[in-house]
Amino acid sequence: MNNIVIEKLTDKNFNEYSLDNFIRYQKVKECWRFVGEEWKLVTNEYIEDWDLKKRREIAASICKLLGLEWTAYGAFLGEKIVGYIVISNKLFGSNAQYLELVLFHVSQPFRRMGIGTGLFRVICREARLLGAEKLYISAHSSKESQAAYRKLGCVDAEEINREIAENEPFDVQMEYVL
Repeated sequence: MNNIVIEKLTDKNFNEYSLDNFIRYQKVKECWRFVGEEWKLVTNEYIEDWDLKKRREIAASICKLLGLEWTAYGAFLGEKIVGYIVISNKLFGSNAQYLELVLFHVSQPFRRMGIGTGLFRVICREARLLGAEKLYISAHSSKESQAAYRKLGCVDAEEINREIAENEPFDVQMEYVL
């Protein structure tokens, strides 16, 4: 993570063009699916590759909700954002114990360098300050994404948020105890 600086996103360091050079690319071969009574790894090949329009839509939504409904941090190499993580500021759950991890991405050339771990640690500290006991994660079901979340210490969610789960039916609902 040499030369990478993690800082809170604001209108001073992030705008609707900040993700223009971000590479959200993932070649997926296998995904976890709930089959019968258990999770199974199944073949599901596709490429996830956000075009400029999609990256600008994501950046615009971050800008719109930043500070109001979302808190976000970015990993910067100079002026270039190479990773970002976003949580909702709204507590939910049976005991108002969860904050949702809304977005969490590291640009493809910068993966496996500890940037994701650094961003995750910072957002966990922020979530605790906002009163959460756990992060709630609707996580991509790909083999690689699941391995990354589990390496961070995330586990299957004890309590399922139906609205979130129905919005992304193939995601794995997870949590992280803060």
